[in-house]
Amino acid sequence: MVDPDKNRRTFLFRLFAGLGIVAGLEGIWITLSTLGSQRNTTPAGQEKAFEAGPAQRFPVGSVTPFPEAGFYLSRLEDGSFLALDRQCTHLGCNAAWHPDEQRFVCPCHASAFDSRGSVLNGPAPRPLNLLPVTVDAGVVMVDTATRIRRNT
Repeated sequence: MVDPDKNRRTFLFRLFAGLGIVAGLEGIWITLSTLGSQRNTTPAGQEKAFEAGPAQRFPVGSVTPFPEAGFYLSRLEDGSFLALDRQCTHLGCNAAWHPDEQRFVCPCHASAFDSRGSVLNGPAPRPLNLLPVTVDAGVVMVDTATRIRRNT
């Protein structure tokens, strides 16, 4: 005769052991993924320069997306440039430029930023991060390996 309590205990033991193994493997995977994402693929002291194009290509007051490099290039009224990181400072979703509204809007939680990356409405706690921009011989270059965190 089969003892129903023994079968139930065996089943529950195997079920919880299996779930424990799955949870442990998932924990290891998450840990390794987190540690792996912290690696800097650009050697120290070397920039990863992205050539945006000739400066005259960007009219004053324009915002140009560079999705392949993860930034927007904003040409300010004084003729200078700002390279703004696409990632919202709230949770990291990619903010999109809305030219009709003249602002960036995050699709995740509706944070909004002006053409300089300043917060218009939250929940984003701070402005969009900047990337260093240089104009060399009339060509706009953006250092995509460096993010400048802005607090206000």
